[in-house]
Amino acid sequence: MQTFLFVLILLAALGALVSVVRGVIVMVRTSHEDMTGTGVSQSGLRQNRMMWRRIQFQAIAVVFCIILLMLSRGHAG
Repeated sequence: MQTFLFVLILLAALGALVSVVRGVIVMVRTSHEDMTGTGVSQSGLRQNRMMWRRIQFQAIAVVFCIILLMLSRGHAG
């Protein structure tokens, strides 16, 4: 079970990393028109979506870490 949780933690961390990289790529590709135009820019929406995904993956990883620590603590005592 601990190995399975460790794999899930790694996958969640990888998901967070991919989301960060994708968000940075979208930010780099932002054009001047996106920044100076009126209204909501599609680039800004994509950046926000990628950063929310990063937060979600990080939260999942933290939850899995807590579960893993609780399980390992139960086995130690």
